[in-house]
Amino acid sequence: MKVLLLKDAKEDDSGLDPYIQELRLCGLEATLIPVLSFEFMSLPSLSEKLSHPEGFGGLIFTSPRAVEAVKLCLEKDNKTEAWEKSLKDRWNAKSVYVVGSATASLVNKIGLDAEGAGSGNAEKLAEYICSNGLLGEQRSRSHAPGSLQLRQKCASQFLPTSGAAALSVETSSGPSSSNSCTQSSLAV
Repeated sequence: MKVLLLKDAKEDDSGLDPYIQELRLCGLEATLIPVLSFEFMSLPSLSEKLSHPEGFGGLIFTSPRAVEAVKLCLEKDNKTEAWEKSLKDRWNAKSVYVVGSATASLVNKIGLDAEGAGSGNAEKLAEYICSNGLLGEQRSRSHAPGSLQLRQKCASQFLPTSGAAALSVETSSGPSSSNSCTQSSLAV
């Protein structure tokens, strides 16, 4: 039987798309038709923010594409050396979260240590982050770890996210300040 497979072709070690291989094993003949187009947006803004980890409490990668965007910024703006010398370590001193093991693997390849790989989706990652204390020691004293108020505040920012996006956690200082979850300007 013939089937339409609506995706871009991806080759594995054998030179064939893994979906085509699996479907063939089931007696199906798949025809690939790419139906999506992809373009990174806001790369200059992301590149600038990557250069200033002191302005953020952490990074949240919601997809492999978000990691690709970071790599592209580093390569395109000749920041690879700065990344290896200090930026990577400065980001690693902060909270780095990921949705899923595929994204975690790519984040590890750029030298970052991430948490949340087992979450699998944005909603579960938001719960994980909020229940474990959003920013560790930098967390606002007005919110207890896992508090409903903090969970709602963070979840309202995470849940609307669709597709690939890179998120950042911004912090502010001062006696009346509180931490907030905000989506960075990367909208990919």
